[in-house]
Amino acid sequence: MNEQKVIEVNGLVKKFGSFVANDNLTFDVYKGEIFGFLGANGAGKTTAIRILCGLSRPTSGRVIVAGIDAAHRPEEIKKRIGYMSQRFSLYEDLTVSENIELYGGIYGMRMKEIRSRTPELLSRLSFTAYADTLIRSLPLGLRQKLAFAVAVFHEPGIVFLDEPTSGVDPVTRRRFWEMIYETAGNGITVFVTTHYMDEAEYCDRVTIMNEGRIVALDTPAALRRKYGTASVEELFVKITRPKQETK
Repeated sequence: MNEQKVIEVNGLVKKFGSFVANDNLTFDVYKGEIFGFLGANGAGKTTAIRILCGLSRPTSGRVIVAGIDAAHRPEEIKKRIGYMSQRFSLYEDLTVSENIELYGGIYGMRMKEIRSRTPELLSRLSFTAYADTLIRSLPLGLRQKLAFAVAVFHEPGIVFLDEPTSGVDPVTRRRFWEMIYETAGNGITVFVTTHYMDEAEYCDRVTIMNEGRIVALDTPAALRRKYGTASVEELFVKITRPKQETK
């Protein structure tokens, strides 16, 4: 694994009034790493990702993303990263080509560069025939494939994927992960959240969040050995369920 840090988080705290959403989070992420961020709903994942993406400021702690201080220059982070969410990624009323142009512009690419690189992108995705097709007409699997390609079209140092394969079939999920491997192989760090525990096995390292805290962080194999479990799913249940349930 490349030892160049692209994300540095030390003592991150995020409060909403008296509620502590992120409680003293500390971790690093490295260049070209596939870093899994796991946790049940309400564990604090989304709050942390919003801070890492420059959409929210930490209450306290040190957060550096792509060399940018999230507490003082969050707007600059957005120019250095890619982002894809299962909930919202592409505009359904625009065509494939129009979405590529729109997001390329949002990410700061010049129109001349966007238009010169679009044919190669469409060819690589086998999307040439869909160039003028409205997004709403595409199957979910193809939409997700395009959304990911658009998120890294501007060649960011880091791409954040928030449950990118939710709702797609197992074959499409596997193909999507092949794209993730290819992206990481090109030196782009992939920070991914997922509720599919089998996908956690594909990550170089995983962090497990529970009630706003990090309760585990290591490679999937090392965590399974440490907690004596056969899978990440079994591990997740073992370390996140209330203690009284284990009795």
